[in-house]
Amino acid sequence: MTHTKEMSPGVIAGLAAILIVYLLLGVGFAIRTPPWQAPDEPAHYNYIAQIAENGCCPVIEPGDWDQAYLDTLRANKFAPSLLDDLDRVQYEDHQPPLYYLLGAPVYSLTGGSLTALRLLSVVIGVGVVACAFATGRVVAPARPQIALAAAALVAFLPQHVAILASVNNDGLSELVVGLALWLSLRYLSGENVSAWLLGVLAGVGLLVKVNTIFLAGLVPLVIVLRWWLSRRDGLAVASLPRTLVAFALPALALAGVWWARNISVYGWPDFLGLGAHDAVVVGQLRTAELLAEVGAGEYLRRALATTFNSFWGQFGWMALPLQPWMYTLLALFLVAAVLGLLLHAALLRRDARSGQKALWWILALTILLAVAQYIYYNTEFVQFQGRYLYPALIPMALYLALGLDAWRRLIVRATDGQPGANGPLRWLAPSVVSALVALDIYILWRVIPGLLPA
Repeated sequence: MTHTKEMSPGVIAGLAAILIVYLLLGVGFAIRTPPWQAPDEPAHYNYIAQIAENGCCPVIEPGDWDQAYLDTLRANKFAPSLLDDLDRVQYEDHQPPLYYLLGAPVYSLTGGSLTALRLLSVVIGVGVVACAFATGRVVAPARPQIALAAAALVAFLPQHVAILASVNNDGLSELVVGLALWLSLRYLSGENVSAWLLGVLAGVGLLVKVNTIFLAGLVPLVIVLRWWLSRRDGLAVASLPRTLVAFALPALALAGVWWARNISVYGWPDFLGLGAHDAVVVGQLRTAELLAEVGAGEYLRRALATTFNSFWGQFGWMALPLQPWMYTLLALFLVAAVLGLLLHAALLRRDARSGQKALWWILALTILLAVAQYIYYNTEFVQFQGRYLYPALIPMALYLALGLDAWRRLIVRATDGQPGANGPLRWLAPSVVSALVALDIYILWRVIPGLLPA
């Protein structure tokens, strides 16, 4: 299979520009977003505070969720006069501890500064953007514009930047998934990547957030697929069982420590702590309740509309959406990219190297697994938040970049028949995606202030 090619100075400069602009936007969101006006931020912050002050790890228990108090806080935009009991908001105490262990020293050194902890998340987000670029270089080594466009989408998607600039374990979860995906695709490409290292990443993911659990199925599939392709080609490879064991041992050893702790605290079979969480969050809207109230049709309409809107930008605790015309423009962007994908499949796929197709199929499977997780979560609780699809944001961004680049390739073919042309048109996809920066700036100065208490 084709390996990543050397990067030109222009590509390096493009990546550097994306990372710098992302950092500026991330700092802007971290500073301008009013305190606690990010989803679940008080509960994540209080987890860090408990570790810094009492050691690891807290236990979720009755009283950590107070529906009436949370409703009052949200209705009054977290007015300072209502924050005396904020330290009682602890319903994230069931989460795996790694993000909070990283945050505890920052909390201690800064006297519990919320902004400092937000900036830690922004720095973690640099790794997520870099993983998007690196993964793009593996799946499309001859077209660096795809890697740049994917990195730009991950870096500039408004809701994503807002989440990466909040106290939340989502960013670290995405970083682990991004690293695992990048290394898995390199492994599938025939590079010398250790199955043991992939197992370590899968185990670390389960010490960050449960939403990384799909790696426990995805990575073994990659291992089996490489074994099968190499076996078909007659190449000498390590035995499949030995390689799978090399993956499974570190993954189970790392995750098993946390699972054993949970069983000792919450009892069998609640090794993830989710049963204890579900028993505590009394009053949170359940799917069965909403279905009974509005019916299946209205439920589906709300689910699709809210998921789409909040994927792109719906700020605070889902209380501050964008203007309808903004969602219309974003929908047109999405339609253009999807049509480009169809164009690629119909007219351009014959140019693809056969060795790369398996990599794109793994990306597609990652998206399907993340969507399946999202649907499963919503079978119990009503959580129409697009951010829960972000574990698959890197594959989504790469497919959208591929779709945008298909239009460039069609234009080149129609004009001079040179699909490999290196003119300015080559950078169409990253240029289009980078227009999101203007939307980010508008949101920072005109939308986010709407979260301030009266």
